[in-house]
Amino acid sequence: MIRLEGVSKIFDERSSRLSALSDVSFSVEKGEFAVLSGPSGAGKTTLLRLLYRDELPSEGEIEVGDFDVPNLRRWEVCQLRREIGIVFQDAKLLGDRTVFENVAFVLRVLGTPRREITPLTFAALRAVGLSGRAQVYPGELSQGEGQRASLARALVKSPALLLADEPTGNMDDAMASEILDLVRDVWNRGTTVLLATHRASVVGQLKQRTLRFEGGRLVKDEG
Repeated sequence: MIRLEGVSKIFDERSSRLSALSDVSFSVEKGEFAVLSGPSGAGKTTLLRLLYRDELPSEGEIEVGDFDVPNLRRWEVCQLRREIGIVFQDAKLLGDRTVFENVAFVLRVLGTPRREITPLTFAALRAVGLSGRAQVYPGELSQGEGQRASLARALVKSPALLLADEPTGNMDDAMASEILDLVRDVWNRGTTVLLATHRASVVGQLKQRTLRFEGGRLVKDEG
């Protein structure tokens, strides 16, 4: 499902070159759940951005499914992103649209037939326990509800791969546990999951294969 071989990423700043990733190689099989762990600045977010082609590697090979990610043409990038659901630490919901409209927007962009949008949207909201909050706006949601809505938006297109970047970042342990349970449910339905976190408690709760990053290098692969 995912393969990286010798991947490095260097950002050219005005006065220096910053190495965000250095010679990273690993693979994740279809249907697997893997955790990217490590402190802030270890390279986890950069790696995820490379996978959905928000950044290009300085060197190395990246494959996601059948896609040779660095060499995709523009229209192929759109195809790649249709296969990927993304959840950020900040839910990134559109503040002037209801929860329902935020989730349904993804389907409209994909050209889903209009008659299918409402049932698919409510199915995604039910999956994360938000069907009763469909008509409220993001500003009326708690932090946990906002992240649930973000997860519903990622899942509504039935992605083959879910990328979750610090989805429990600033939550207390109880709220974080609820979000992790939802991500685990997604995985149990067959979606490949790659979740980035700096929290040791998240790694301990998930008990999945863990890829430990420090200073842009993959230093441990266990589980």
